[in-house]
Amino acid sequence: MATCRTATPLKYRIGLGLIAFALMSGLILSRPVYTLQDYDQPFYITVAYDLYRWGTFSNGIIADSESETDTDSNTRPPPGMFFGPVYPVLVYAGMKLDSRFAKAVSCSVEADRDDRDYSTCDRYELPMRLLNAFLLALAVVALASTGAIIFRRRSVFMLAGALALAAIACEAQIFSYVMTEATIFTLYSVFALATVLAWKTGRARHFLFSGLLLGLLCLTKPSFLIFFPLVFALGAVYLGWLVRPRPAHVLRNLLVFSVAFGCLIGAWMTRNYVSVGKFAFTEEYGAAALVERFAYNDMTVREFFQAFPYCTPGLGELAFDQVKGTDSMHRFVYWTKGSFFQVGRDRRDALVDKYQRLDPLIWSIVLKEMRADWWKHLLVTIPLVWCGLWAGWLAALVLVPLFVWAVIRAARDRQPLFLLYALPPIANLGLDGLIGNGATRYNLILIGPYAIGAASLIASWLEGGHWRWRVPAPKPLSAPSATAVSDAGST
Repeated sequence: MATCRTATPLKYRIGLGLIAFALMSGLILSRPVYTLQDYDQPFYITVAYDLYRWGTFSNGIIADSESETDTDSNTRPPPGMFFGPVYPVLVYAGMKLDSRFAKAVSCSVEADRDDRDYSTCDRYELPMRLLNAFLLALAVVALASTGAIIFRRRSVFMLAGALALAAIACEAQIFSYVMTEATIFTLYSVFALATVLAWKTGRARHFLFSGLLLGLLCLTKPSFLIFFPLVFALGAVYLGWLVRPRPAHVLRNLLVFSVAFGCLIGAWMTRNYVSVGKFAFTEEYGAAALVERFAYNDMTVREFFQAFPYCTPGLGELAFDQVKGTDSMHRFVYWTKGSFFQVGRDRRDALVDKYQRLDPLIWSIVLKEMRADWWKHLLVTIPLVWCGLWAGWLAALVLVPLFVWAVIRAARDRQPLFLLYALPPIANLGLDGLIGNGATRYNLILIGPYAIGAASLIASWLEGGHWRWRVPAPKPLSAPSATAVSDAGST
């Protein structure tokens, strides 16, 4: 296969990265620091704290909540495997590099374990916020480069980068927390770039990088394991069926991708077997998510239909109280009493208190739920998918329609590479609606296909002159003479 080059000068990529880093640093650092106990931050800082103090990769607050005795900071925690190691290790590295951050994390975790007072803790997250800004800048450059490769236009690089930057800027609040969103978005963007390069060039090293990056992505969030069979199948279809002439070494390259992926996954599973006694990738992770998801099946008809305007950016903020949850959609606000999230979490905690573990029970729970309300589970998935669709908030109001248009045009013009590139994020959207919830922060990887699809349309419009002012041709001052007509004819 022909060698694939982005045709984008290095100085443009560096320039885009610097602009993205400067913008996201400013936006993220301008957000207030509340406490390290907000949202899902305790999940990761507690694991990092145990790694920092005891050298043990634990289950963090999951182990604390499952313990039958009081958990304190002076007891070595048992090793765990609930979380993937990538993000807690990044937090651990931040603690090693910045002593002030290490003290802030230690104070927060120890206060959560009732060993200290929260009011004495320093509100400081600078190293992780700067890391998030750097990762997002890298993601923007990778995303823009992917668009240039797919559509072979330098203009797509700049447009996709600008649109992606606008979308992630709208999500700056979530990127200001010590959570996995920036890491996942970056790992996926670079993985997608390596995968597109592998498909376009047929080079084994790109398949190797693609498999390693997918492994790192799964070690950040286990639900991405579903991407391995999906990407393997998409690669086989593209290389074995859609590309003509068929490239050489298709099976070898797919094997390289699989082995690279399997090495990282196998290494983590081996660690789990040695440390925890279970040869598995994770424990309780999928079961906990499913138990919490089933709570949404209690959704009323009114909530079902109101979910569509509620989750639409701009409209939802105007029509509903999304902060305090004082209206008919209060169950969608996760911190309100009786919300879907709280009901699901309470049920999960009750099952853990009674049976200690969810994994041995989960299949019986799933069968019971599906026998009773399988049709309702599928129906409720629809509004949850709608809610998760709007990655990029207000920017998505423009990007989503353009993306749909780009998909239709790619199908019409037989441009399968863009369609295959967009399929994994769409599959992730459906999976989150089916076994998770409708939070857009779990679907930020959609920003890549959104931005690239929109950029391809805008680039074609600009190059086709659709947005240029049409100036009428000037009228001749006088009719041409017969001699001039004769000369023109002879010429």
